[in-house]
Amino acid sequence: MSGPAIDAQALTRRFGGFTAVDAITFQVEPGEVFGFLGANGAGKTTAIRMLIGVLEPTSGSATVAGYDLKTQAEQVRRRIGYMSQKFSLYEDLTVQENITLYGGIYGVSNRDIVTRTGDILTRIGLEHAGDELVREIPLGWKQQLAFCVALLHRPAVVFLDEPTGGVDPITRRRFWELIYEAGAAGTSVLVTTHYLDEAEYCRRISIMVDGAIAAMGTPAEVRKAVGAETLDEVFLKLTRPGTAA
Repeated sequence: MSGPAIDAQALTRRFGGFTAVDAITFQVEPGEVFGFLGANGAGKTTAIRMLIGVLEPTSGSATVAGYDLKTQAEQVRRRIGYMSQKFSLYEDLTVQENITLYGGIYGVSNRDIVTRTGDILTRIGLEHAGDELVREIPLGWKQQLAFCVALLHRPAVVFLDEPTGGVDPITRRRFWELIYEAGAAGTSVLVTTHYLDEAEYCRRISIMVDGAIAAMGTPAEVRKAVGAETLDEVFLKLTRPGTAA
């Protein structure tokens, strides 16, 4: 793939008279870990739904993994991975059955499914639990498994929507190690998070406010541009003007 992994130009989505995403423009480079931040209702989820090809933009344009969202949505869906807040795993299937199921959905060969299943279980330390039902394994392992399943077909871009909610700091750190591994292997990662300390792990971040991008750059660049010492202070200044000195 040549060019940006994601290239959004004035991407807009309206629902009647309400503008949920207001002409956002940004790029994500191959292998980049990009933080997509904003308060609840800022427009992040709507933007992601457009970028994964399940919601049609009202106006503007975007390419994902080199394909045009408007004319090549099916090709986009084949080249991306997605992990939602609910992890998208089937709780009444075993760990291995989930991997096999998604491998088939993604068009991975049976031979590669077997190989990649072993790789996944080893990577996240679940070798002992391949035959356990997903509902019986701890939350942290579920999240790591869901992430690895989203990468099963070796996508060019993976979208992660609040992937570390509800887990302890050690598990969160391990999850970010997996994100770094994906980026180092060439997969672009667009991640939303409410943990602003995690945003520091991203190469660049954007912060959405009322459907628009209010700040974008490296964490250091954003702090400097807003005149803040921390990203928490940045977030307060942008989303609630006057509350941070």
